[in-house]
Amino acid sequence: MHNSHPSHFHALIPCAGSGSRAGAGGPKQYQRLAGRALVAHTVDAFRALADRFSTIALVVAPDDREVSSALPTFPKSAGERLLQVGGATRAASVRNGLIALRQQGAKAHDWVLVHDAARCLVTPTQIEALIAACEHDAVGGLLAQRLADTLKSASPDGRVQATLARADKWLAQTPQMFRLGILLDALEKAGDAVTDEASAIEALGLAPLLVPGSVQNFKVTYPEDFALAEAVLRSRARSN
Repeated sequence: MHNSHPSHFHALIPCAGSGSRAGAGGPKQYQRLAGRALVAHTVDAFRALADRFSTIALVVAPDDREVSSALPTFPKSAGERLLQVGGATRAASVRNGLIALRQQGAKAHDWVLVHDAARCLVTPTQIEALIAACEHDAVGGLLAQRLADTLKSASPDGRVQATLARADKWLAQTPQMFRLGILLDALEKAGDAVTDEASAIEALGLAPLLVPGSVQNFKVTYPEDFALAEAVLRSRARSN
């Protein structure tokens, strides 16, 4: 059925988090990084592929008062959408964003790439690699990184309980790319506890494709992450 009508691609960037772990005194996505708001760098990666996407949508909280100053030129085209439907959890924000896309004309068989606003180091090349790997896949998939470190499980009192085999372990990243209708159904069934889209898809009994990403595509979460992200962004600027 997916071949009866052409599929479109939509980028959905949840941007409604409070950034409590970042210790920045406000939403981390709006903190300055290399002279601009963190989320501006994220949006740039998708804008570089604007011809690929029917929609680039940013999901913010209904009472968000900072996005307009952080992203004064967003939206700047008909394909860019500011969706003020963010929820209390990431899963709720994504689910509400998908519903909004459907209401605005996106089809169930369209592909949607969900990407964390705080993963500001993703590159257009990585996004293209995900699309190329998944657009003809029956399920869809996600960028991920093979685990390089030794992995330990902990006891309740904070001691090593076991050393786990790492050969088959991956760190999930974003974007995560699935058919809009299937993803919306999965999130509605999974509830707000899931921390990424792939988990919801897995709960349907499906197996998303793992697409190698980059160690630089990390999520800015803790205070020390800002300095590392800034160093990477400035290094890229010098090399361009």
